[in-house]
Amino acid sequence: HYSSKIVDDIILILISNLKLNKNIKIKNFGSFMLRKKNKRIGRNPKNNEIYKISERTVTTFKVSDALKLRINENASK
Repeated sequence: HYSSKIVDDIILILISNLKLNKNIKIKNFGSFMLRKKNKRIGRNPKNNEIYKISERTVTTFKVSDALKLRINENASK
């Protein structure tokens, strides 16, 4: 129960910092960054209907090299 409160608090801190357009780097874990995507034309693959996709900001996550190494190290065992 206490651990879920900690996780909720961390997520709220991440969200509030991303709303302020701040990139977040967590050592040995990864980085959360905002990326702006331009408007473009999209297509629904089910019915081939074409529509406009609006301009928006998305959050991206890049895994740190240290975390990649630990994951791959454990996967090979």
